[in-house]
Amino acid sequence: MNVVAADWLPYALPLKRPWQTSRGQLLERRGKLLRLRNDQGLTGWGDCAPLPEFGIDEPAARAFAEESAHLDLAAQSASLPLHAWLSGEPNVASLAVNSNLGAISELSEAALQASLDAGFQVLKIKVGLAAPAEEIARLRQLATGLPAPIKLRLDANAAWSLPEARQFLDACRSLPIEGLEEPLRYPVPEELAQLQAGLPFPLALDESCHLLTPAFFRHPPLRRLVLKPARHGGLLKSMEIALRARAAGLECIVTSSLESSCGLLACAQLAAAIAPDSVHGLGTAEWLAADTGWTAPISGGRLYLPESNGLGFVIAEDWAKAQDPD
Repeated sequence: MNVVAADWLPYALPLKRPWQTSRGQLLERRGKLLRLRNDQGLTGWGDCAPLPEFGIDEPAARAFAEESAHLDLAAQSASLPLHAWLSGEPNVASLAVNSNLGAISELSEAALQASLDAGFQVLKIKVGLAAPAEEIARLRQLATGLPAPIKLRLDANAAWSLPEARQFLDACRSLPIEGLEEPLRYPVPEELAQLQAGLPFPLALDESCHLLTPAFFRHPPLRRLVLKPARHGGLLKSMEIALRARAAGLECIVTSSLESSCGLLACAQLAAAIAPDSVHGLGTAEWLAADTGWTAPISGGRLYLPESNGLGFVIAEDWAKAQDPD
């Protein structure tokens, strides 16, 4: 199997509403698709969408795109969906995903109700953007009206000092919290272990991947890792981390980096390969006002994978014509 043609297709996709990051608000998502064609007449796709706020620089994003496109071709040649080719396990039809409700201070009752009506069991909310006491009060208010099975997944984006994190987490012990990501502004394993001890829900590392040393996996200070494949430079490197995490007793969840539908599909294929029974952070397509191609549907809080071989990305016809007017 030889690649006979390759090209890059740039995109700029507006968001329906601002996405809050550590550096401010994101109003559009920029990137480029990699298209590879091989001598068997197959086309492989990858998505390169750097985002420094998520720790994704240009080299890592490019590596993710190039590897995804090559793996897409390999899985298609083997007549397997990419997740089955990666794992050697049977096909996975769908994955549980969380909804993304944005910052707790901006969360409306209508948005909360829409997520409940759509069947999501885990609702993700950003915290750490206001004083802990203020957010705790709002969180208690939200929890009061939640149906029993629904849980909240919180993301602090490394906002707190150790005392602030303790204050917030102590207040969360009796609330329906499913997990909390990145509690500490300057995370160190010993302090993360102190915070995790006795908590009824897992703490998770996301941006702080510099902590993922051999010593970390020998004595994990918390219970969950969040994997963004583009940040780790590809699907195979992310799988390696996931295998080490599994051996250490850690849960892994996969989240997108607000890529286009092409990159989102790559993340979903990884999630199906490494943790098909977890709840993943892959419900981000609805933030985009336009997209580059077919979007995996979400129904009842589950994302449904394409039934085709390989990655399963199909470029939007009108968008493709805009890129290839001839």
